[in-house]
Amino acid sequence: MVAVKEIGWEEASAPDFEHTTRHAFRAAVDQVAARAKAALHECNGRVEKAVAIVLAGDVELLPDGHARVASQCQGTTVYHLVNGTCDCPDFPRAPSSWCKHRIAAGIQRRAMPAVQTQAAVALAPASAPMLSAQTIAPEHIVELHGKRFVTFAGLLALAHSRGLTSLTDDWTYNDAGLSLAQAVAVFSFGTYTECGVATPDNVTKKVSPHFRRVALTRAKARALRDALNIDMVSLEELAE
Repeated sequence: MVAVKEIGWEEASAPDFEHTTRHAFRAAVDQVAARAKAALHECNGRVEKAVAIVLAGDVELLPDGHARVASQCQGTTVYHLVNGTCDCPDFPRAPSSWCKHRIAAGIQRRAMPAVQTQAAVALAPASAPMLSAQTIAPEHIVELHGKRFVTFAGLLALAHSRGLTSLTDDWTYNDAGLSLAQAVAVFSFGTYTECGVATPDNVTKKVSPHFRRVALTRAKARALRDALNIDMVSLEELAE
């Protein structure tokens, strides 16, 4: 796990800190929830309930990797310890066991790095280095059906030239037909977190047996595209 820079007291005491942080957190939650709905379309109702739990501040990420999720049950607040499993009655019957508590924990884990990064950037001094758009080497551009796509190798090469400090990835969920991954790209000017989704049906037939690794590559490519201000979709994100 890559540690995201903590916001110090001096930054936190800035007049606009609370507004900046709330706005960034809500935007991050909305973005993560949208991806969750796309990947877990059978759980859309649960995703919306999970968002409400997160925005109410009822998810606490614990040092041991668990999440303490508060929930209302017959007017009483109960707490669930979530880490891939949940002890709520809905967990066994939810599609792929994605109950609202487990989804809430996942949204919180993905939204927090993004909000910390956005808040740090918003509060950075005016002299902080700004990233401008870069030109990808022609050999890393592929044209298909009249559209241009960038290869992951091209993104990685440009990232190294821009001072990439680290690029890490890990799976956040795997089953027989779905793989979810998260990647974190760290530069001197910021930390960028993105997610990738892959199934045997949305990757090329050649790599279909290894679709889980595609989820990792897609997550890394999206994190690098965000950091480098590249608006071209990566070739590895295409289904065919």
